[in-house]
Amino acid sequence: MAPQRVDAPLTKFATFLVLSVTNKSNAIENVRSTLAGVDSLAKNVSIRDLSAQFACTVGIGSDIWDRLTGFPRPSELHPFREVKGEKHTAVSTSGDLLFHIRSERRDICFEFERQLLDQLGDSVSVIDETVGFRYFDVRDLLGFVDGTANPVGLAVPASVLVAEEDTAAAGGSYIVVQKYSHDLPGWKDLSTEQQERIIGRTKIDNIELDDAKSGQRSHKTLTTVEDEDGNEHDILRDNMPFGSPGSGEFGTYFIGYTRRLWVIERMMERMFIGDPPGLHDRILDFSKPLTGTTFFAPSASLLSSLGSD
Repeated sequence: MAPQRVDAPLTKFATFLVLSVTNKSNAIENVRSTLAGVDSLAKNVSIRDLSAQFACTVGIGSDIWDRLTGFPRPSELHPFREVKGEKHTAVSTSGDLLFHIRSERRDICFEFERQLLDQLGDSVSVIDETVGFRYFDVRDLLGFVDGTANPVGLAVPASVLVAEEDTAAAGGSYIVVQKYSHDLPGWKDLSTEQQERIIGRTKIDNIELDDAKSGQRSHKTLTTVEDEDGNEHDILRDNMPFGSPGSGEFGTYFIGYTRRLWVIERMMERMFIGDPPGLHDRILDFSKPLTGTTFFAPSASLLSSLGSD
């Protein structure tokens, strides 16, 4: 089955829209028909500038999956599991629908979201709307290049798309989102060398530093996940900075696409609990997760079939 455009290229702008489905009498039917028509809506908006690389990926949450889709449940789909470490917690928050809207132009993201919400009407309520932007050479607001470890080429579908292990969900992808708020003043109090040890890469030229042999591990090392046989499993990140200097808001919106949800869950455990336990990812001393939600992006063909009887 043809996947949604989960591997669309990084763009200058993105909108992360998380919605809940209301209890209105026709809400489920309206949401189904709107999701089935997302491709048509995307074409209607993207035709205004075909060079703007518009894409929208739709994710459906665990709590609404059965009632909304009627499709077999993806084998790993469940609500985001809170991860509580000694000092920091990966919180679990609600969300029925995710729209990951991307374009080289902010106005095209805006127009798609406007038309989408017009169609959904009172069938949904907005839980979170975050507008992200590319920051210089794909850096986060902490000053480091983000997404270096992403798979490329043929490794992308192998890392991101469900395959023969769950045939009913084949062509789909698990999505985890977290909205992180940064303590930039505290971060800036650190020396560049201290920041680099926390991240595991050099700040200016993005060169990977050697892993620690024991004790405290870097963010780069803690977010590298291997299975019992020593095979490394990649995820696809499309993170975006967001914020407003005037209101003192600075953050990173983490979005990870994966073929295997357990890979991101293991990553969260390593970051928040630590490996070894008690030595959490020190980036969490300066970046606090405000949300945590899991979705599944069904294949494009399954999504379009929601409107059929």
